[in-house]
Amino acid sequence: MGARAILRSVSSSKQRNSTGPWKAHQVRAGTRYELSNGHKVYCAPTGGDGARGTGAGFEVLDTDPAVESSGIDAGYSPRPKTLRAPDIAVGNVPDQPGWIEGVPPLAVEYASVGQDEAELQDKIRELLAAGTQLIWVVRLTGPRRVEVHQRDAPTRTLGPGQQLVAPGILRNPVPVEAMYDRNVAHELTLRNLLQRRGYETLDAVREEAHRKGHRKGHRKGHREGHREGRAQAVVDVLRARGLTVDASSKQRILAEEDPTVLDRWIARAVTVDHASDLFD
Repeated sequence: MGARAILRSVSSSKQRNSTGPWKAHQVRAGTRYELSNGHKVYCAPTGGDGARGTGAGFEVLDTDPAVESSGIDAGYSPRPKTLRAPDIAVGNVPDQPGWIEGVPPLAVEYASVGQDEAELQDKIRELLAAGTQLIWVVRLTGPRRVEVHQRDAPTRTLGPGQQLVAPGILRNPVPVEAMYDRNVAHELTLRNLLQRRGYETLDAVREEAHRKGHRKGHRKGHREGHREGRAQAVVDVLRARGLTVDASSKQRILAEEDPTVLDRWIARAVTVDHASDLFD
């Protein structure tokens, strides 16, 4: 869980060779235990690198246009004596309480200082055996990299500059850096959100504004048409990012006469947290 130091209740060898007494329904939500073959596995809180990495990775994966559900530390119980919580789960995350039946198609684990490697390998084996298609292990110690685990396939390791793919799960490839670098993650998140609104890139939003300006230019004059196109582009970018554009902000944007200001707002619309922040 989240590049956390993991303290085992039993050794890996004992766990593999014996069945413990615990069942998933006996583990309360909010506790720091997973279950492996009926044995409790305690998961300590995550460190700073794991927390930042998980946030970056979740942002990118959750916004992918093909993803309908995802979650952080979602608890899965494919069998009564198994309870596993990937750091990030993509797919099969229902909006309801309780442990989730089955497993996610894609699971992500972050491994940093203090990671119990034997426990991590047990977790990978159990998830793959239960039906998870892909597991990405983001290594935060040493050169940062991502291991790709699949059932009946050799483990592959990808580094910066390479792309992670999940056919049938994600629409877009994910650069390795996006799984731990929030700046890269923010850029890809914007791309994903724009795609969810029907735009492939931010340039496509600008081109749409240009086309709208030309169309309106035929009716209202060239200059006025381009001004309105720019203003609408500001609103479109904000909405594509999932931000609420209140009536006051929208009125101020659409009433702006200066094209230089509108171009500046288009650029700021990519990064602001609230529509009203455009005007600061």
